[in-house]
Amino acid sequence: MIDPQHLARALAAPGRLAFPFTDETHAPGKELILQAYRAPGATPDSPVVFVQHGMGRNGDEYRDFWIEAADRHGLMILAPTFAAETHPGAEPYNNGGVLDGSGAITDAATWAYHIPARVFAAVQAGGVTRRRQAFLFGHSAGSQFAHRMASLTDRSPFCAIGCGNAGWYSLPTLDRRFPEGLGGLGVTEADLEAWLAYPLLILAGDADVETSGPSLPSNPEAIAQGPHRFARAHNFLRFAREEAARRGVPCHWRLEVVPGIGHDGNAMSKVCAAIWFEGRQPDAARMAALAGKVAL
Repeated sequence: MIDPQHLARALAAPGRLAFPFTDETHAPGKELILQAYRAPGATPDSPVVFVQHGMGRNGDEYRDFWIEAADRHGLMILAPTFAAETHPGAEPYNNGGVLDGSGAITDAATWAYHIPARVFAAVQAGGVTRRRQAFLFGHSAGSQFAHRMASLTDRSPFCAIGCGNAGWYSLPTLDRRFPEGLGGLGVTEADLEAWLAYPLLILAGDADVETSGPSLPSNPEAIAQGPHRFARAHNFLRFAREEAARRGVPCHWRLEVVPGIGHDGNAMSKVCAAIWFEGRQPDAARMAALAGKVAL
C-alpha cells in the first residue's frame, strides 16, 4: 500500500514526479506509477486534480497536459498510471477489473476504480493536501474508467468528475448487464438515482467523428450507441435524461460540445481545466491553437 509519509516527502518540492507504488488489495505485486506535478504556487489548500490517461497508458503525458493550468491556478496534478504490462487490454483498466475472464464478478475491493480515492487518502494522510475533495478528469479510455468508477464506487472523495471523448458508455440502467449497463453488480435503484443526480460533466469534441480505427470500440453494444464518439456522448446523456424522467427523478448531467476538437487528450484536458477553474471554455483563438495535437 502507499506510505503516506513517503509520498509526502516525494511531493514536497514543486515539479514533476514519477512515484512507483503497489496496492496489494487491487493487484498484489503489480507496480503502478503515480505521475504527479506540484505547481510552484501549490499549497495544502490548493485544488487537487486526478487525470486518467487513455489507451496509450501515457500518464506522464496526461500529467503534462495539465501543467499549464496547474501553474496558472496553483494545482496539484495526480495521474495514476496503469501500464499495459500489468493491466493489458480494456478489462482491467477501462472496465476496472469488475469481471474476470469467465465473466464472474470479482471482489469489489480489488477494482481498479478505487485507486484514485486511495491515492487521495494517502496525500491527505501525509498532509500534502487539506482538501476534502479532489477533481477527476478522464479522456478516451480514461473517460470510460472515470464514468464507470463514478457509477460504481463512492463519489464522495470527488467534487467534480469530467469525462471526455469516451469510446462507449455504461448506460444508467439495471436492465443491461455491465459494462453495457449497470445490471448484475448489485447496484440498487437508489444507487442508480443518486448517480443520475450527480453533476457529471461530459465533454465531446465535435470533430471526434471517426467511425473505424483501432481505438474506437466496435463491439455491438458500442455500435448501438452511435457511429462515433461524438454521437455516443449525446446518446449517453439522452439515455440518462430519459431514464431520469421515467423514474421522476432529477438528472444533473451536462454535456459540453467542444468545437473543432477531435480525439485530442491535450486539447480536451485544457478545455476541462478552463471550465473548472475559469468558468468557461477557452475562446475561439485558443481553441484553434489547440486543434490537431492528438494523444490517445
